[in-house]
Amino acid sequence: MAESWNWKVGEKPSYDADQQALLDRLEADLESHMKAVKPRRFEHSRSVARTAEKMALAYGTDPFSARAAGLLHDWDKVLSADEQIAKARELGLDFGVDYELVSPLLHGMTAAATLPSAYPELGTEVWDAIETHTLGGAHLSDLQMIVFVADGIEPLRKDVDAIRQTRKLVEEHAPLSEVYWSSFSKGVAYVIDTERYLYPKTLDIYNELVLARSR
Repeated sequence: MAESWNWKVGEKPSYDADQQALLDRLEADLESHMKAVKPRRFEHSRSVARTAEKMALAYGTDPFSARAAGLLHDWDKVLSADEQIAKARELGLDFGVDYELVSPLLHGMTAAATLPSAYPELGTEVWDAIETHTLGGAHLSDLQMIVFVADGIEPLRKDVDAIRQTRKLVEEHAPLSEVYWSSFSKGVAYVIDTERYLYPKTLDIYNELVLARSR
């Protein structure tokens, strides 16, 4: 699958032998887990990992954690919607609404709850980024914002105006909070424009971010 957005940064990541070995293992595990079942999702995950890594370098955040989170962020997307709902119910995740209404949001949280036992070498910041990459939040770390944005703007995404605007902010090295706001708010607008269910907590996050930006 050809990439349509080619944003370059001057710096390249430098990993020690243990970090590189773990990243290689994560990518190999992802391929075994996902490629045959969801080949497009597999390529998307790799593209998110590369984009998050580059953003981390540009914004002074750990590129290793960014790449690891990008590789694993959609791990549970190999499951059907019913299987994701069953897993969320088994884990006791509480959304305050029927799981069926928020099924697109579940996979990040279920993966963040179950994958740490498989990869104890990864820090909590990786799991936090995976957990919030679907819903977002009003008080995210730099890594969380990077993974959220990378998921929405990676080069395999369609070159639509909303994505193009956020990519331009990244290219211009706009403040990360502004890049995140662009990605999050345009995601909310898309849900409204397509007349889909808007999770109430999403509106709470939106309003909190609006108030923070007005101060």
